[in-house]
Amino acid sequence: MAPVRLDLTARLCADLGLFDRPGVKVVGAEPADDELLLSVHDRAYVDAVKAASADPRRAQPVFGLGTEDDPAFPGMHEAAARIVGGSVDLGRALVAGRTLHGVNFCGGMHHAKPGCASGFCVYNDAAAAIVAMLREGAERVVYVDLDCHHGDGTEAVFWDDPRVLTLSVHESGTTLFPGTGFADELGGPDALGGAVNLALPAGTGDAGWLRAVHAVVPQLVRAFAPDVLVTQHGCDTHALDPLGHLAVSVDAQRVASAAMHALAHEASGGRWLALGGGGYEVVDVVPRTWAHLVAEASQQPLDPATPLPASWRAHVEAVLDRRAPATMTDGEPATFTGWESGYDPDDAVDRAILATRRAAFPLHGLDPDFD
Repeated sequence: MAPVRLDLTARLCADLGLFDRPGVKVVGAEPADDELLLSVHDRAYVDAVKAASADPRRAQPVFGLGTEDDPAFPGMHEAAARIVGGSVDLGRALVAGRTLHGVNFCGGMHHAKPGCASGFCVYNDAAAAIVAMLREGAERVVYVDLDCHHGDGTEAVFWDDPRVLTLSVHESGTTLFPGTGFADELGGPDALGGAVNLALPAGTGDAGWLRAVHAVVPQLVRAFAPDVLVTQHGCDTHALDPLGHLAVSVDAQRVASAAMHALAHEASGGRWLALGGGGYEVVDVVPRTWAHLVAEASQQPLDPATPLPASWRAHVEAVLDRRAPATMTDGEPATFTGWESGYDPDDAVDRAILATRRAAFPLHGLDPDFD
């Protein structure tokens, strides 16, 4: 989770010329103020983050601070609040019509809960952006989480809010943190069906992962008819990621980004807020995946065969003493067979897909067998 992964991503985007494309504007972000943070988080927790930020020795594990996952460090509050500020600014711009797409690859801190830090996440920028958009006039928002880990914190914020659908496709909690996110976790009594979870078996590769995403996400997003689509693109689904156990390629992640872009134009008037998230292979995976995301949002996708700039590769080798990849592709076809081909009861991915469809689809007026 070191900031180098964000630096390498920004450098790659710049060296590829993505930030200089017509219609693309890079904007700064100020740290979110208390009013904004308290729209999602408890006062006692925000105060605890500030105290630990000023003096890491004051970190309180009861708030998830000072732990192995969320160690306290000087300036922690400001750094985490700035991520929130960026995502909220983009969300407000979307609702106001000042932009159609927004990307904050620094964001996607989906494990942070109202009262505690969790899983490397201090403040939940995704949840804060959604709350801000609802307050600015959006009536319905869909949040799609494609991270390897269950988007439990964002789900928790909107568990009983019928205005928000949280949809997470992730590795099963039986094999990965945070141990939640199963098909029967469907939201609170006032928002039953407002949480949808698809838990995939460890080892799922491109074909199964893309089949799962396309068997559940488009149908539910269309049925919910949101004003804005928010997507989280944690790239720890990759086969090289040291924490997750999925086997997805950069190519499949690129295909998924394109699918979310198209879905935004189909279902939410094009209003699309795309966030980063997890991803711990900081050279081979994170920069390329999120550069593809930025290119997709600029409406000019990169050819997967695009060579990586020599300047970027030289920087990686000089700073990290590692050989950088040569192109923007893993060389995988990233193809899949759609759900309409039929259900295979012997396939663990298909069983997971069907469990989610049967649990969630009827709550949205959809037929789990045919829609």
